Amino acid sequence: MAPPIKVLLLASPPSDFWEVEAMKLIAPRHQVVRFDPRQDPAPQLQGVDAVLDLGGPKDKRPLADLLAGSVKLWQLVSTGFDNFDVDYWRERRIPVANTPGGSSAVSLAECALMLMIMVSRRWPEAQALLRDRVVGRPKGLDLENRRLGLVGFGASAIELARRAKSCSMKISAIDIRSISQQEQEELGVDFVGGPGELDQVIAHSDYLSLHLHLNRETRHTIDARRLRLMKPTAYLINVARGALVDQEALYEALIEKQLAGAGLDVFAEEPVDPDSPLLQLPNVVAAPHIAGQTQETAERRAAMAAENLDRVARGLDPIYRIDQ
Repeated sequence: MAPPIKVLLLASPPSDFWEVEAMKLIAPRHQVVRFDPRQDPAPQLQGVDAVLDLGGPKDKRPLADLLAGSVKLWQLVSTGFDNFDVDYWRERRIPVANTPGGSSAVSLAECALMLMIMVSRRWPEAQALLRDRVVGRPKGLDLENRRLGLVGFGASAIELARRAKSCSMKISAIDIRSISQQEQEELGVDFVGGPGELDQVIAHSDYLSLHLHLNRETRHTIDARRLRLMKPTAYLINVARGALVDQEALYEALIEKQLAGAGLDVFAEEPVDPDSPLLQLPNVVAAPHIAGQTQETAERRAAMAAENLDRVARGLDPIYRIDQ
């Protein structure tokens, strides 16, 4: 059993299921103090060994300044960190860790598959026809024998490939890493390429699903030029990050019928404006960034965070570090 350490909790009130699951594991083992931005920060930060970041103040840099060189871990309870200035924390010698892809891989894959099915069955049109008491329309599509292009082949894409294989889909994958023949056969992937083959995969896919981290290199990976490469019968699926796609170019491509539709769980600006032109289109299925919002994901991320805090308590280096 690790000795208890003092953990500063950054979370926005009221507590949500992320905090509830984290506290189930962490509060019995360590001294958790919830940060109150209305109070003087100095007494609250005294003796803090680690920070558990579930949100909290929008600008955390003043806290990083006060804790520079003393706190042993800044633990993010999330996979993505595109809104977190890792370099700022690195300069202040604060180790930063996240709860990486495996924590939400199943959740994201299931949501991506759900969006694929919903756009295939023209769900917004179906709901409108249901309200109009029209029976037997619209006509949808099967997934069987259609090609799924996976852009990025990390944890969530691998889980989507497993599910797509069970639907008898053909699967292509793009990644910077080497994908072994054994892994390809196990997951039913019949084409593997690097970034240089991305345009080829885009042009041949019936469903193009994005599974990339957002950074300077990946922003607008799907731009106007690449949208024009897609089949007019193809669908774009995004459960990763909204800014991977040029949203204005996507809207233009959809209204000009350069592609058949899109299933979107993420947007460049969140929360998305309910009057966004994209949300008005009948060939768009949208959700409010819920792909990773499951009970099981919360439990897995809480376990990862608790493991890291225990490691710090035992004097060990944290794992899942993103600041190296």
